Amino acid sequence: MSEATKTPFEHVNDVIAQLKEMRHYAGNNVETLTAQWLLFDGELKKLKQAGAIETLMTRQSELHDAMDEQIAAFEELLVKLQPPPPAEP
Repeated sequence: MSEATKTPFEHVNDVIAQLKEMRHYAGNNVETLTAQWLLFDGELKKLKQAGAIETLMTRQSELHDAMDEQIAAFEELLVKLQPPPPAEP
C-alpha cells in the first residue's frame, strides 16, 4: 500500500512501530553506556570526565521516557482512529 493511500489509522500505527523500534535501540544504548560508565567510573573521575558521561546518560534516559510517553499517546489516538468492524450482511 502506498503512502498516499494509507488511512490515518495506518499512519499512526506505522509511527508507533517506528517509535517502539527507536525506544528499543535507545534502551540498548543506555545499557551499553551504563556498562561503560561502571567499567571506567574511577578513571573518568580521575580525568574529570565523569560529569560529561552522567549528563549523556541523563539525557538518554529522558529521551527514553519521552518516547514512552509519546507511544502511549499515539496508542490512545490509535484506539480512536480504529475503523469500525465491517457491517454484517
